[in-house]
Amino acid sequence: MSTRRELADNRRLLATALDAFADYLARALAGEPTPLGTYLETPPALAALSQRLGLNRFEQDVLLLVVASELDARFRILLAQAQGDEGKPWASFDLALALLPDPDWGAVTPVGRLRRWCLLELAGGGGPLQARLVVDECILHQVAGLSYPDPRLEPWFRPVPGTVANGGDPDIARLAEQWQAAPNLAATPIARLEEGDGEAFARSLAAQLELRLYRLHGSELPAAREEREQLARLWEREALLRGALLWVEVEHPEPDRARRLADFLDGLQGLVLLSGEGSLALRRGQWRVDWRAGDAAGRQALWEQAMGERGAGMNGRLGAIAEQFQLSAASIARIAGDWNGTPEQLWDACRREARRDLDQLAQRVDSHAGWDDLVLPEPALASLRTLAAQVRQRTRVYRDWGFAARGARGLGISALFVGGSGTGKTLAAEVLAGELRLDLYRIDLAALVSKYIGETEKNLARLFAAAERSGAILLFDEADALFGKRSEVRDSHDRYANLEVSYLLQRIETYRGLAILTSNLKQSIDNAFQRRLRFIVQFPFPDAEARGAIWARVFPADTPLAGLDLGKLARLSLSGGHIRNLALNAAFLAADEDRPVSMRHLRCAAEAEFAKLEKPLAPADMGDWS
Repeated sequence: MSTRRELADNRRLLATALDAFADYLARALAGEPTPLGTYLETPPALAALSQRLGLNRFEQDVLLLVVASELDARFRILLAQAQGDEGKPWASFDLALALLPDPDWGAVTPVGRLRRWCLLELAGGGGPLQARLVVDECILHQVAGLSYPDPRLEPWFRPVPGTVANGGDPDIARLAEQWQAAPNLAATPIARLEEGDGEAFARSLAAQLELRLYRLHGSELPAAREEREQLARLWEREALLRGALLWVEVEHPEPDRARRLADFLDGLQGLVLLSGEGSLALRRGQWRVDWRAGDAAGRQALWEQAMGERGAGMNGRLGAIAEQFQLSAASIARIAGDWNGTPEQLWDACRREARRDLDQLAQRVDSHAGWDDLVLPEPALASLRTLAAQVRQRTRVYRDWGFAARGARGLGISALFVGGSGTGKTLAAEVLAGELRLDLYRIDLAALVSKYIGETEKNLARLFAAAERSGAILLFDEADALFGKRSEVRDSHDRYANLEVSYLLQRIETYRGLAILTSNLKQSIDNAFQRRLRFIVQFPFPDAEARGAIWARVFPADTPLAGLDLGKLARLSLSGGHIRNLALNAAFLAADEDRPVSMRHLRCAAEAEFAKLEKPLAPADMGDWS
């Protein structure tokens, strides 16, 4: 019950009902006339349970009889007396059929409501009529007025807190009406969300239906069919008693797990929502749901509604925010409610909110680099600026100018950065992230690629789903290993490896954010894949003039310097990354001596850097350093 008063009222009425029930049984055993009604007023908790589970009066009486034997010693005496055996102070279906009014044989069967919903179990020997009836502990407490989630469901069914108002979303309202119009639970199709944020849709749908929302982790279902069937019955009961909607996100489960999940859902009665990119071979009917609020236009409408008059001062930024960050309705409402600053601060608040899932799957790279930190030929800089402009203007071109309406293929902005180690590829990605005010994540392909068939695709699906929500820049560093020329197919593993690469290429091509791949050699990347990239940017090894420019800006303004000769430093044949390492090491040497950085410190650091690289250091390059 929800309050102390309701709990006290239920206890009082339960005690009154047990008194009347005990009197009824005593009269029946004595052969005296009995009233038609077993008890005058049904306790509220029992009435609610009976209504939600559809129990008829006989089933309700049987349940109360078994509950009474647990709560009240009088009933154990009466039941033993009824069976003529002091060793049988419990109820059975045989006894219930003989003693209770309006007996219903269907209540005895395994498909009857008492046994299907696991309200009562058969214990001891004998057949179903003679076996001892035992009440489920959760149901015992429920009748007593104490309702709580069944702990046996916790490993699989996990509550999703905070359902949200959906603002009269027509797609959600339409699905809710279809479900509510279904004649019974067994005839209710599964709803399948084709695209969009599954959690946002599920939470809004639960709010529309005024139900609790639970998420099923299907990959963890028991392997044994009997255990799954028991779990299904317990969930069906929980959903009816507590009012719950089940949400399942399918992300390319392995074949055995997919079969288990499909078998489980086919036999499950109740309201189920599927989302995600994986597929299941279901026999059960499905409703396909196209959620308009799951796209950028729908999110923009939610932003405009949440911002109200304040949105007028955003100078059109809400469209870009809606395009960039796939936030739920609840997140949009909360961020809009908390915001009281500049458009840039609103953007950053969305960025922090959207990155949460991706933080668990990839490494975020914090960057403070700007365009002045890049030393590259003008064609490379021009390509990078064009790339940034395309990310900034994608809302206008894709949505406002209609390119997105022609299909998702080719809308992803992808780039290949080609160049040797230390030539500035990662630094350029950091500059783009800073310019666009977006998070940059380095993707470790080695961690995603699995030796188990099918696992790589599942890992990639999880990564891209989180990335789509965050709108982050993805950096596939040293992508040669996976994006190289695809292997000749010799066995099933080679064939599947090629399928994994094809899947990744497809996801990059449809990714609405910016995906950057880096490679030391352009020739190592499959030609077919290169044709599908929007940009290919060359990062050449810096010549002497470029190295001088790098040296000129490698030390921060607060670093004390003493007599550095940039011309001499530029003679060292090093890339920008190695120049930065050398400068940092020299700074530590100088700091340890409490002196400004000098050519002497740089000479010591250069000798160590070249030794690390196992490259010869010509004496002529440093003979005149002091």
